[in-house]
Amino acid sequence: MPTTQRAFEAPAEPPGTPLPLPEPAIEDLRLETVLGALSDPLRLFIVRKLLLESEGFDHSCGWFGIDRPKSSLTHHFKALREAGVTRQRQYGLERRSQVRVADLEARFPGLLALVADWSPAD
Repeated sequence: MPTTQRAFEAPAEPPGTPLPLPEPAIEDLRLETVLGALSDPLRLFIVRKLLLESEGFDHSCGWFGIDRPKSSLTHHFKALREAGVTRQRQYGLERRSQVRVADLEARFPGLLALVADWSPAD
């Protein structure tokens, strides 16, 4: 079954936005690393939710509605950031995330459409 090609846009960065936490440069993004990060169903759910339901610039862990311990969520969000899938910014004690849409589309065209078309198992 062919995948529907979708266009994803990164939301505009509001003025005064904190700098992102350390992340790989676009030229350092590796397909095997990105796919490794996306191989976990929870991380795939996080990225898909950001792609399809995001209304703001970036989102805190609580926005996702995931019932997991904070330490577990921290691990998953860090794995996504270090793989280059998401960008995180520190707002006081809170970290907020967004998908690196432009970088991923430039480096791996069509990957985000596959993520968006994924359906979680029941």
